[in-house]
Amino acid sequence: MMLQNYPLVRQGKVRDIYDAGEHLILVATDRLSAFDVILPTEIPGKGEILTQLSILWFDLTRDLLPNHLVSTDVSTLNLSTEEGDWLRDRTMIVHKADRIDIECVVRGYLAGSGYKEYAQSGTLAGESLPAGLQRADRLPSPAFTPAVKNDEGHDENISRQQLAEIVGPDLALQLEQKSLEIYQFASALAAKAGIILADTKFEFGFINGQLSLIDEVLTPDSSRYWEAASVIPGEEPASFDKQIVRNWLETLDWDKTAPGPQIPDEIVERTLLRYKEVYDRLSNVAKGTNA
Repeated sequence: MMLQNYPLVRQGKVRDIYDAGEHLILVATDRLSAFDVILPTEIPGKGEILTQLSILWFDLTRDLLPNHLVSTDVSTLNLSTEEGDWLRDRTMIVHKADRIDIECVVRGYLAGSGYKEYAQSGTLAGESLPAGLQRADRLPSPAFTPAVKNDEGHDENISRQQLAEIVGPDLALQLEQKSLEIYQFASALAAKAGIILADTKFEFGFINGQLSLIDEVLTPDSSRYWEAASVIPGEEPASFDKQIVRNWLETLDWDKTAPGPQIPDEIVERTLLRYKEVYDRLSNVAKGTNA
């Protein structure tokens, strides 16, 4: 659904962003992308879960760094009844920010592109790691591995030195310190829920001259969450995200170009349950209750 009274600023793979004058309207849709293709089947309710998890983390980390969240009350917007019903629970009204075009990635475990680099060269973001590490091994300490943001394609991994050359040494150090601080806070909370936060990516910007956390934060779409009890070094752990869909797609004779295949109901249901589970467990721990 497209909003009638607000201009569309950008339509990403899974989110729509609208201009509301002083603020932006961030809408998490139920669209799902895999292998950079937006699939024709949506995951009903996924957008609400991602939004509510971002809201939870923005609230939990606001003492570590300000963020861009203003409100989740869509009744303050000029909407039709149908639009209001659609936006409820999947929308954040946020401050506009001067975005820093850097993905601030923190890795606590060896996985994804980080593992591929290590397997090829023994390094992570260009820096040496101890020999003999396996996939899903915990790193000696969380690693800050920035990337240049690319809205149209894959982000480009860069070294910390390159980051300093792009944004300046003072801001580069601040981005690294804040990224690691928020990751360590979130990782400790996730551990209480029996979940490993293997890695995540943050985005930052300046709001009225103050460095702030923006975009989404610590969702299954921007983070790699694993079931702690099932992690076996050397094997790819099951994650709380769309990995179920990716695994199913890999069984098909599909060339990974649009249009993608329709997702069976059973795969849709299992995927949604994974998103729901990570939200329920993290939010229960955050509220001081048991999952």
